[in-house]
Amino acid sequence: KSWNMPQPGSRFVAQMEEILDVYQRPYNADYPQVCLDEIQKVLRSTPRGSLPMEPGQAKREDHEYERHGQCSVFLAVEPLAGFRKVWVSPQRTKLAFAQVLKELVDDVYATARKVVLVTDNLNIHHAACLYERFAPAEARRIAGKLEWHYTPVHASWLNMAECELSVLRRQCLKSRLPDIETVTAKAEAWQRERNQKQVGIDWRFTTEDARIRLKRLYPIVKVQ
Repeated sequence: KSWNMPQPGSRFVAQMEEILDVYQRPYNADYPQVCLDEIQKVLRSTPRGSLPMEPGQAKREDHEYERHGQCSVFLAVEPLAGFRKVWVSPQRTKLAFAQVLKELVDDVYATARKVVLVTDNLNIHHAACLYERFAPAEARRIAGKLEWHYTPVHASWLNMAECELSVLRRQCLKSRLPDIETVTAKAEAWQRERNQKQVGIDWRFTTEDARIRLKRLYPIVKVQ
């Protein structure tokens, strides 16, 4: 078995407690709390076909497949509102992420004063991507509408978008999908159904819990 072991110390716990404090804020439509992340989806087709589902028999498909590259699925989730938005892009690049940020602040949350954004530390997750995609004034405008919070290194599990992406994988993207159009159609249908039901995320891990359960990660304070 293997796992990501957090590096104990003050930097880790400071960032962790910052994220946990954000999650304790009450709902505020002017300052929506949004978690953002992405996954890769390998595109595969089944050239020899499949057999449809029948009573008492699951759908069957030939074990051989053809690969058709991959695409990226970006997902933003607002846990307190039970809302999520999915974007499907041919690539996972700084330019693609910058476009997602622009649509997030201009379209999805156009009336918000500022989007409280939680992401992990992936290299494209930085306001610098905006300056590679847009003119400086536009990049600064978009960045000004974001209150950015990063999860600590080796602690992306603190980003609630990972919970929602796990559901997306299991319910929508688990099967073979041959092209980006099919991925987009399925993801949008999944998004629409989840939003209609206003499915939220019941996050219960608090700063108080962290100080007990993750005590080993905190630095030892020497009393002067």
